[in-house]
Amino acid sequence: MVLKTLPFTKEQILEIKEQYPTPFHVYDEKAIRENARKLKDAFSILEGFQEFFAVKALPNPYILKVLKNEGFGADCSSLPELILSEKSGIVGENIMFSSNDTPAEEFVKAKELGAIINLDDISHIEFLEETAGLPELVCFRFNPGPLKGGNVFIGNPEDAKYGFTKEQLFEGYRMLKEKGVKRFGLHTMVASNELDPEYFVETAKLLFETIVEISKELDIRFDFVNLGGGIGIPYKPEDEPVPYDVIAKGVKEQYDAMIKANGLDPLKIYLECGRTITGPYGYLVTEVRHLKHIYKDYVGTDACMANLMRPGLYGAYHHITVLGKEDQPATTKYDVTGSLCENNDKFAIDRMLPEVERGDILAIHDTGAHGHAMGFNYNGKLRSAELLLREDGSFVRIRRAETIEDHFVTLDLEGLGDFN
Repeated sequence: MVLKTLPFTKEQILEIKEQYPTPFHVYDEKAIRENARKLKDAFSILEGFQEFFAVKALPNPYILKVLKNEGFGADCSSLPELILSEKSGIVGENIMFSSNDTPAEEFVKAKELGAIINLDDISHIEFLEETAGLPELVCFRFNPGPLKGGNVFIGNPEDAKYGFTKEQLFEGYRMLKEKGVKRFGLHTMVASNELDPEYFVETAKLLFETIVEISKELDIRFDFVNLGGGIGIPYKPEDEPVPYDVIAKGVKEQYDAMIKANGLDPLKIYLECGRTITGPYGYLVTEVRHLKHIYKDYVGTDACMANLMRPGLYGAYHHITVLGKEDQPATTKYDVTGSLCENNDKFAIDRMLPEVERGDILAIHDTGAHGHAMGFNYNGKLRSAELLLREDGSFVRIRRAETIEDHFVTLDLEGLGDFN
């Protein structure tokens, strides 16, 4: 059981709200740093361990700089993410660039930064060579197909658009070797928000077995293996956090049994987690605008799916705290909604909460990953500000809220008068 607490008080939020109107996301720097250190400590038993934070989860340079200071790299999948990493001081082989249907300019930028380029398809070998040139280190993304079942969140690997088949891995590494590439990596990503630690140990075993086979057949050595991300977080109070040390110890046992036993060590072990690093330490703060009582009771907020898409898109659970009423019993059943013209614009359905009043402040938990990042502008909705709660208890704005001017900036409204 996870106790869903807050790192701030109602009084602090009311004070902040005077300067930064709701809705906004708040991230807890102290908790993010402590969690980063916990993960690093657990995995320090593994050879050359490195975590590459999945930028897509929370693409803000202030967060990236916090994690850089904790020794993390960046997992990027687009040109803007590469630039964000560069601006945050993360460059070279501290960037893992994993993309698909990649345009030439993104390969060029990744190579310019010295990033580790992780290819998604065998045809991309020739494309990379033609557009940017082959670097000395190349990685392939492995899609194990029916060899490895996915989980309910990411689906089955054989249905996914990502990665090489096993047969293509052998052909691809043979091509790289013939072209003079000297250093090699292997990567996979077959889970999302997975709470079973044994899943990641089994994934490591699959990758280690594959490395042993390829190394022996092609007489090459691998620099690293990237086990991917996908470690889940306890969204529901009854969920248990994934124990990092259980994963690390299990991976170490498989490493010793296969990599070390076959003389293929040292082999660096990488992860590219995003959700588990920042997810539990973000909160969407929103004010209750209206209460509606028809066939059900509705709490209408000043936030909407544009601020947090996961509940409406996936039916995902996010815990909700009514600030100042933490100790009151949850006696009333509500749907908690936003103002989007879509009926799935709901943060919670049939959620038991203390009796809510207009003007109450709600904190929606676990929005530190895939929250603000998945925002959009449908219905003319504007994306919210992001704030960072510093270790000293102060708040700093790390992204301003969008304005009406931002929304119209790409339209030529001046030319509209001449259009007939």
